[in-house]
Amino acid sequence: MIPKSIFDSENCALAEKSGSLLPEWLEKIYEEKWFKLFVPKDLDGLGCNLIEALRIEEKLAKLDGSLGWTVTLCAGAGWFVGFMDESLRKEVFPRKDLCLAGSGFVGGKADLVKGEFEINGSWTYASGALHATHFTANCEVLVEGHPKIDAAGNPIIKAFLLERSELEILDSWNYMGMKATGSHAFRTEKLKVPISRGFEIDPLKNQLDDPLYQFPFLQFAEITLTVNILGISFHMIDLIESAFWRRNEYKKYDKKHLTYFEELVGKKKRKLQKLKVEFYKQVENAWNELEKKGDISKKTLKKVSKISRNLTQKCREINSSLYPFSGLEAARTDTELNRVWRDFNTVSQHSLLISPF
Repeated sequence: MIPKSIFDSENCALAEKSGSLLPEWLEKIYEEKWFKLFVPKDLDGLGCNLIEALRIEEKLAKLDGSLGWTVTLCAGAGWFVGFMDESLRKEVFPRKDLCLAGSGFVGGKADLVKGEFEINGSWTYASGALHATHFTANCEVLVEGHPKIDAAGNPIIKAFLLERSELEILDSWNYMGMKATGSHAFRTEKLKVPISRGFEIDPLKNQLDDPLYQFPFLQFAEITLTVNILGISFHMIDLIESAFWRRNEYKKYDKKHLTYFEELVGKKKRKLQKLKVEFYKQVENAWNELEKKGDISKKTLKKVSKISRNLTQKCREINSSLYPFSGLEAARTDTELNRVWRDFNTVSQHSLLISPF
């Protein structure tokens, strides 16, 4: 059960102003283990399957964009537990306040010298950076200063788990929306870490016997981001409807205007609901295929990617078509509607959801 009271509009505005999730929100997240959606129960995680986790992420995003996004990105980094060394898993993941932030950007170099890595680099857009206990960082691997190359001649990339105390957080999240995500950059210099801190996100190299960690990372990222777009869109449509009817109380629109809006918003909501059903259907098909056959066909994965991008694009179109009916309230920076609009138009810029599949 997700309590709406602590995630009400007033608290959401306070979170935006503070640039971070509120302490009472974090307390609830730790209690419910939302940062550990994909962490096994024997490591004190919630142990959700993919569909269960997506439903939770969508509901949180509808309450507040920054809340849903931060939980999604930090829980997504927690999904990397399936690829980490056993000793590292047992050392790190049982702590109650565990939160992994990270960046998909290959912003560092990890030089293997005398049995340990020296890491140097900087990484961007680490949602949840202000309360994260650990960070994941992608690095190009070197061996005594020389790039390590794979059989195809490409540089080898590894992810590393780094502790908060080993990093410097850079105040860099200066965007119009999703402000409470605190998606700041981070960096480190000449950091020595043991080999066990490195891991590769590859279904063939997962360390846990669970189909969850065999789901391809690209589609995993696409669908978890998409449910945030979906949740924020449902919230935004509700607010636009409320704003329109409040305006009607003093503007007294004629019957033709009212009928037009009612038909339009009804049509858009039905369209979005239909796309939501299709989205979850395609994800469930992929999940069932993985559970039964141990693999997902390229055809099925393509359908998952396609519906993720299609749903996101339709959310853009639907929100854009309804937005004008909310009037100038939508342009006031101190309103809930404006905050949700800014959140949507920030998060929907994510490159994964605008690139061709």
